[in-house]
Amino acid sequence: MYTDDRLIPKSVNRVALNTNIKSNEKILNGIYKNIVYYKTKDRTEISKRIDELQSEWDTERILEANAAAVILASLILGKFVNRKWLILSCGVSAFLLQHAIQGWCPPLPIIRSLGKKTPYELLAEITALKILRGDFD
Repeated sequence: MYTDDRLIPKSVNRVALNTNIKSNEKILNGIYKNIVYYKTKDRTEISKRIDELQSEWDTERILEANAAAVILASLILGKFVNRKWLILSCGVSAFLLQHAIQGWCPPLPIIRSLGKKTPYELLAEITALKILRGDFD
């Protein structure tokens, strides 16, 4: 089945395709600089950086946590304050669905401008560091 990559992009690049060029360049340049920096470091320092990256929150985790918090808050407010708050749950759910399909939702530009990486960007940096560490020799 053919799909238009602009409408429903592949999972690997859907967030990057929906991120402005400056934010993408900032993130990719940061990854590149980290790899160059760690080329001269020993295994212990590289391992420490890999551990840091494995603990770093990616764009997906940030979006999921924030969406869950807003939905939960709106449900509580809808129950105890005013039913109109329930509309917010619908809106956040719709944006989360849009992100799952297209890779974009309203908070994404802010998250990316803060330098937050996608899971694929984190994995790429971790893999490059593992190569430097000699994991695949």
